[in-house]
Amino acid sequence: MDRGGRLVGIYTTPDRGAAMRARSRVRVIEGLGLAGDRYAAGTGTYSARGGSGRAVTLIAREAVRAVVEDARVEFAEHETRRNLVTEGIDLPDLIGRAFRVGDVVLYGARLCPPCGYLERLLDRPGVWRALVERGGLRADVVRGGTLELGAAVVALPTA
Repeated sequence: MDRGGRLVGIYTTPDRGAAMRARSRVRVIEGLGLAGDRYAAGTGTYSARGGSGRAVTLIAREAVRAVVEDARVEFAEHETRRNLVTEGIDLPDLIGRAFRVGDVVLYGARLCPPCGYLERLLDRPGVWRALVERGGLRADVVRGGTLELGAAVVALPTA
């Protein structure tokens, strides 16, 4: 990966199924996730499943735009229900490695495939299929801090 990207969207919601709220900055808690988000509080739809990769979810702006074209439905970034929206970085390249978003360090745990829950919640047929292989990334918080829109997203060197 030659260059990094940037953070172009931050979204949280305190409750499963509730609308995502846009934020210009958010505190990130090591080992938990984004302050004020359902997954940091352990109340997200999939919180009970446990395991790594439940703290923060990311999706690329480029993927959202491709979904709009392929599914031919209006679909906004916050409707993906991912916490962070990036631009200019290939998220699958971050699987199995640490990366920095501003002063926060995350670890790319695994891909974040779409689920039927999202399509039912939005009541927009075709969104699920269009998100397959574009659903983004699940990550753990290695080092907390504060995220702000415009922050650089950069893969850290591997050991």
